[in-house]
Amino acid sequence: MNWLEWFFEPYIGVSSHLILLEIVAVVFGFLSVWYSKENHIWVYPTGIINTSIFVYILWHYGLLGDMLINGYYFSMSIYGWYIWSRKKNGETLHKIEHASFKEHLYGLLLFFGTAIFVIGVYTVFEKWDGWISYMDVFTTAIFFVGMWLMAKRKIENWIFWIIGDLVSVPLYFYKGLNMAAVQYILFTIIAIYGYYSWIKIYNNNQVIVSK
Repeated sequence: MNWLEWFFEPYIGVSSHLILLEIVAVVFGFLSVWYSKENHIWVYPTGIINTSIFVYILWHYGLLGDMLINGYYFSMSIYGWYIWSRKKNGETLHKIEHASFKEHLYGLLLFFGTAIFVIGVYTVFEKWDGWISYMDVFTTAIFFVGMWLMAKRKIENWIFWIIGDLVSVPLYFYKGLNMAAVQYILFTIIAIYGYYSWIKIYNNNQVIVSK
């Protein structure tokens, strides 16, 4: 079996509309992360399209943790769109900054709160599936924190994205969502660039302020 056969094997027998939707979602997901790296507000409308499609796909496959992630992304994209669009005297109110100690603490609470919630969902719906479910809980919690920090334009959001993306790549390959797995490989690369890009923007802003 060559790599093309291996890549597309999980899609044999899958409804064509689900395959098409996954392709569209991957394209918009790539655009969303790219716009995030560029610190551009279009990260949110493209992200809303991506997440709304994946909510449907993941619901179809019964992947509750991933579905919750994307449902959360959808709602946080609306919140982030509002936050990023706020201006005063033509200046953006929320600029790129490092997270404060209090925000780190809130992030930690959000991580464990999310993990407990997802564990409860898996338990109630009896969806536990070994190590896959535990990894699902971990990625859900870490992405929740990453999305929250991104909406607040905190540099540390990229660290959470990088960790979550690296874990998600083998997870999605295992689940048979190979196009989504490739998407997360691209996400990891862009997230690394995004981290250094936001650091550069932050440092440039500091120089301007100090003048």
